[in-house]
Amino acid sequence: MELNNKVNHVVTLLKWTYGLVPIIAGLDKFANLLTEWHKYLAPAIKQILPFSEYSFMYGVGIIEIIAGILVLLKPKIGSLVVSLWLLGIILNLLISGEYFDIAVRDLVMSIGAFSLFLLLKGGNETDA
Repeated sequence: MELNNKVNHVVTLLKWTYGLVPIIAGLDKFANLLTEWHKYLAPAIKQILPFSEYSFMYGVGIIEIIAGILVLLKPKIGSLVVSLWLLGIILNLLISGEYFDIAVRDLVMSIGAFSLFLLLKGGNETDA
């Protein structure tokens, strides 16, 4: 298998991963089957919200669903959006002073999403 073909397989795998995972996590913001998402919100952020932490997490869920769909439809821009979104989540976790293990995991995921961005050529959304 030539290198370009292998790279295309990696791009496809990353595209589906960074498309589906945000959609699943976003949907779960409404169900809380995977975890109670609101507990990861930094107390300092909770204090400045003009609405409940639950309402905030619903908004987060909607954004994550849109970001995942964007990766599937427009992977170049979508992967950058997901990478930056994950950096925002990391910042929140660092502010909380807890969940550093999750912050590290999200950093790895952010790097993976950014790697997808780098693998995709300029304007062509499907070719590496």
